[in-house]
This record gives sequence, structure tokens and C-alpha cells, in this order.
Amino acid sequence: MRKSQLTAVVAKIAGIELPQKQWPELIGLLLSNIHQLPPHSKQATLETLGYLCEEVSHDVVDQEHVNKILTAVVQGMSSSENNVEVRLAASRALYNAIGFAQANFSNDMERDYIMRVICEATLSPEVKIRQAAFECLVSISSSYYEKLSAYIPDIFNITAKAVREDEEVVALQAIEFWSSICDEEIDILEDYGGEFSGDSDIPCFYFIKQALPALVPMLLETLLKQEEDQDLDEGAWNIAMAGGTCLGLVARTVGDDIVPLIMPFIEGNLSKPDWRQREAATYAFGSILEGPSPEKLVETVNAGLHYMLNALTNDPNSHVKDTTAWTLGRIFEFVHGSAVDTPIITPANCQQIITVLLQSMKDAPNVAEKACGALYFLAQGYEDVVSSSPLTPFFQEVVQSLLAVTHREDSGESRLRIAAYETLNEIVRCSAEETTPMVLQLAPVIMNELHHTLEAQKLSSDQREKQNELQGLLCGCLQVIIQKLTSSEPTKYVFMQYVDQIMGLFLRVFVNRNATVHEEAMLAIGALAYASGPDFAKYMPEFYKYLEMGLQNFDEYQVCAVTVGVVGDICRALEDKILPYCDGIMTHLLKNLSSNQMHRSVKPPTFSCFGDIALAIGQNFEKYFIYAMPMLQTAAELCNHTSGADDELIEYTNLLRNGILEAYSGIFQGFKNSPKVQLLVSYVPSILQFLDVMYMEKDMDEVVMKTAIGVIGDLADTLGNHAGSLIQHSLSCKDLLDECISSEDPLLKESAEWAKLAITRAISV
Repeated sequence: MRKSQLTAVVAKIAGIELPQKQWPELIGLLLSNIHQLPPHSKQATLETLGYLCEEVSHDVVDQEHVNKILTAVVQGMSSSENNVEVRLAASRALYNAIGFAQANFSNDMERDYIMRVICEATLSPEVKIRQAAFECLVSISSSYYEKLSAYIPDIFNITAKAVREDEEVVALQAIEFWSSICDEEIDILEDYGGEFSGDSDIPCFYFIKQALPALVPMLLETLLKQEEDQDLDEGAWNIAMAGGTCLGLVARTVGDDIVPLIMPFIEGNLSKPDWRQREAATYAFGSILEGPSPEKLVETVNAGLHYMLNALTNDPNSHVKDTTAWTLGRIFEFVHGSAVDTPIITPANCQQIITVLLQSMKDAPNVAEKACGALYFLAQGYEDVVSSSPLTPFFQEVVQSLLAVTHREDSGESRLRIAAYETLNEIVRCSAEETTPMVLQLAPVIMNELHHTLEAQKLSSDQREKQNELQGLLCGCLQVIIQKLTSSEPTKYVFMQYVDQIMGLFLRVFVNRNATVHEEAMLAIGALAYASGPDFAKYMPEFYKYLEMGLQNFDEYQVCAVTVGVVGDICRALEDKILPYCDGIMTHLLKNLSSNQMHRSVKPPTFSCFGDIALAIGQNFEKYFIYAMPMLQTAAELCNHTSGADDELIEYTNLLRNGILEAYSGIFQGFKNSPKVQLLVSYVPSILQFLDVMYMEKDMDEVVMKTAIGVIGDLADTLGNHAGSLIQHSLSCKDLLDECISSEDPLLKESAEWAKLAITRAISV
């Protein structure tokens, strides 16, 4: 076994044993004589310590051992260590140990020493050590942002030198430091709601704002270091791309302040004969469009739009065209739409924009893909327009051009086929009412395309993979068409002539065992069920076996989650006609919730589905009630202990809470006005306790808050005086209602007022 494998094995074992208080002497053994060891043993020890820090949670190692680990690692990293391999192992170990160093970073002297050693290591003659040192700085920037004030001037000088002079692997990490600082400041400013005065107590130090005059020119220089073939390699990452990404984050951090600093570079390079300068100027422009206010950008965008359209048509360089198409997409995403007061798309330029984008969709795949993206955001900007959109006269031509793109021989390159279908979907979704007849004509075209894919025989594995992708895209397109055409009665009536045929195609799609295709077909069937209403019952005998297959698909859990959602759609469509299938469906749902193999993301929609079924079949839900309610109670108890949880867990907990509350709401409404209401009375105290604890935790999102208010109203509305007095005595219910009644969200306010009225009625009965 190689030495590096051995050190990793030791760390893996430690990761299992140390949390269980076993092998407590390991860290002491590793540290006992580290300074007397020969270089190769010292290197192995430092590697083991690094792996150990990666494997073990920081609360498992006591502070005394943390201090000793950091001392050994930082000494090994210092310039006094002559052995390069030892110093590199120490640098990499420190990267993994940074999460353990909270106490040490709170001590000024210890923090100064650690930072001095890292900064010295960024100047090492060895490129790998310099890279590892900058990686440590990146980690520190996110873990100890609030401790960096004293070091920022020196770090700027070090990173600027690396970006301008060092090898790319080092320069990339130096840029990443500033990207990480941007991420921290963006998160802080979003959490605290925007701009603040300098003397406020929010934990933002505005490092980016202070560094702006020097940071922006440094990043602009990087944009000129493009690689010849970067547009053709999907996984490409180089200093120019990193610099542009960082520039985008800087724009999001400081907003309008970046615009005057960047405009001279754009204006000075946009017309230069060297393609690198034209591309860099265009990239800089595209990078800063998210962050500054549209008002700040509109004048510049209007001045540059004609130039961009001309460059996309006539520039001789493919890189420039690629970046220009991307920048147009960014313009339409951030400086176009109903939220922007001054429109940049006018009757005077709309024709030219469409013509140029459609022409560019015939260009090389990477350029065509970006042109599709620009068209996507152009359409999205008109999603709130009801009757007539500036795009309406071009609808037919745009759709035909996009379909032509999907048939290109090279549409498999640069995600071009996927981009074309996504754009087609958005064009349909955001189209105005007057285009409906044309959308109706599109339906049989897409159905025919799907039919052709189902007829193909004896395909190679590569052809099968492409066919699967195409079937998924076509099912997704049909879903959007179904939703669009069934949203108003006249077109819905005409469209229903296709439903038998479409459902037949979807059922044939299920014969192909591909997860992506199943997921897209399921979503489309959900839309079809919603549109068909009770008439969907005629498809259930044949469709049910595929529904069961989806509910049992533990391996491809996204398919399972989507299938659970479709059960809800079918319940709403069929109402009590779903009853013959409920035994099977509930058996699978209950089995899924009991299984350790089922991915946790399937659980919230499964609980919600209980509510859909109860609402559809009313008092017939009684036979499942004794199984469903204990599961809901257990889940409610588990998700009400979130103190100390990270953002990801809190987000999942809120999804789970919402699923549980939707289940309760559906069950209460399903049992309303029936003799089965009495079954609910004994559960009221535990439901109110769930709401109490949830309110006390103070981490409910708005969706959960709204559903919780609905449950309080349903309790009072369904159970009357059986629940009224209990709700009245629940302090958190009263506080939650008062909070929501004074909310600025009109829907939340309306729900709370209805719930309060229901409680008043319940008490007065």
C-alpha cells in the first residue's frame, strides 16, 4: 500500500472511531515526536493530520489537540521548513484544519501568526505551495470573513501580484479569494436587506467597495488572457473566465458603483482590431449587468445595443460572436421586462433584434446556443403581457427557426438542441393570446416528432441515448403546450381533440425505461389530467401500472417525487373517481415513508399527497386515517428541533413542515361536514403543539407560515367549538395570526383574516 493511501486509511478509521470516543490516543501519537521525525515521516504525519481534519467534525477534537495540530501544521508550512514536500503537506493540512481554528482565529496573536505564515507561503518558489497557500486564504475568507480587516491591504497586494505574474493555477486561486469575499458580502447584504450606513451594526466590512478602484482594473486585465478554443470546451476554466465571473460578483456586491469604473475599458476596446480586446470589452459589459439598477444601465445598453447586434452578425471572430450573443442574453435578462421603466426593445429595433438572433441560430453550435438563450430571455420579458406582445408578429418565424435548429446535424454539440427546446417552451409559455391559433398548430407538429422517435428500431446505445434526450425534450414541450392551450376555455375545447392521441404517445414513452423521459412524461400527464378533469378517468386503467412503477422507483427518486406530485394532480382532476386506485396508491406512499432507502426529498410531497387524496375522497379516507396520522405526528416531532441547523437543513425542514401541514389541511377539509369529524378531535392538541414549537423556532419561511395559517383556519372551520377554545388558548396561534394580519403580503393577510373569522365563529357556536 502506498504511503498516501495508508495516511488516508488511518484518517478514515479515525473518522469512525474518534466520534465514538475510541482511539483517543491517536492525535497524541501523531503529534508526540513530529519535529524529530525524518522528512518523509514528517510529511506522512502531516498528510494524516490533514486527512483527519477532513474526515472528523471539529466538535470531536478538543481545543488542546486543535492547538497542537495547528502548531505542528503551521510550523511545517513556515519558510523555516527546508523540505518542499513537508511544507506542501503542511499547507494542504492547514486547508483542512481551518474549520477547527475558531478559537485560534479569535486570538489576535495566534491569528496574526497563522496569517503571516500563509502570506509568506504565497511567495514560495514552489508553485504547488503557492497554490495551496492561496487555497487556505480562500477558505479563511468564507470561514473568518469578520476577522480579515487588518489583512486586506496586504492580501490585495499578494493577490494582485499573483494574478498579474504567477502561473494560472495560482492566479485562479488569487481571483477566487475575491470571488469568495463577494459571496460573503452578497449574502450579508441580502440577509440584512440592502444598503446600510457605515455606523450600523451589520457584519459587513465592505471590503469590495473599498478595494474597487484597484480591484476592477486588475480583473479587467485578466479578461484579455483568453484561450483560443475556450468557447468549444464546456468544462473550460481559465484566468479570463475566472476574472469575468469575479467581475460579475463584484457588480452584484457594489451595484451602481462599478459602472463608471468599467465603462472606459469597454469604450476603449470595443472597436479595436485585436479580437481579444473586442471580446474582453464585450465580456466585461455582459458581466456587470446583474447588480447595478436598470436605470443606471439603460442609457449604456441603448447606446451599445446596435453595436452588439452588428458584431453578432458581422464580426469575423467566433469568440467575439459567442460572447456577444451571451451578453445580449444578459441584457434581455436584467435590463428588459415589466420591472424596467424605460424599454430597451422598441418598434424601431425589435425587427432587427429578431432577425439577428434568428440568423445567429444558424451559426456555429456554441454561438447558436447563446442566441437561443438571448431569445429565451427576450420572450421572458413579455410574460406579463396579456393581449399583444411586440414578439407576436414574429411568432411563426421564431418557432419555425427553433424547430429547424433542433433538426441540425450538429445540434448535439454545445447543448444546442436542449437550448432550442427550452427557448421554444419559453416562447410558447410567454406568448400573448393572439398567438393561440399558432400554438394550436404547433401541437400536432410536436406530437408527430414524438411519434417518430417511438417508431425508431434497432438503435445503437449512442443513438438510444440521443433518442431518450429528444423524447424527454418533446414531452416537456408538450407539457408547456398543454398548459398554454388549456388555460382558456375556447382553445381548451379545440385542444381536447388531441388528448386521446397525446395520452397514447405518453403511454408508449413509458415502455422505454429511462428516468429523464419518465419524469418529463409524468409532468406532462399531470398537466393533461388537470386539463381533462373527471374525463381523465378513462386513461387510469392503462396508466395506473406506470403510476405504480413511478411510486416504487427508489433508485431514481426524482421520478418518484414527480409521480407523487402527479397523484395530486389526478386527485384534483378525478375527485372521488380516484377511489378505486387509492388502496394501491396509499400502500405505496406509506411504504415509501417507512423506507430508509427512499431519498428524503420525496417525503414532503408524499405527506402533501395525503392531503390531496383526503380532499378528493372525503370521508372515505377513514380507512387510511389510522396509518397516516401517526406518521404525520412522528414527522412533526422530528422536524421541530432545528436549533443549530445549517441553512440546507432548515430549508428541507420547511419543505417537510409544509407537506405535513398540507396533509392536515386536506384531511380536515375532506372530513368536514361528515360524521368522521369526531376522529380528528383527539389530534388537535398535538397539531397545536406542532404549530407552537414551529412558531417558537422562528425559522418558518413564508410558504410554511401561509400553510400554518390555513391549518389554524381549517381546524376552527371543521371542528367548531371542539377546537375553538384550544386555539384561543394557544399563545403562538394568536401571535402568528396577528403577525400575518399586519403583513404586507395581501394573500397572507387575507388567509389570516379568514382564519381569525373562523375562530370567532367556532367560539361563538
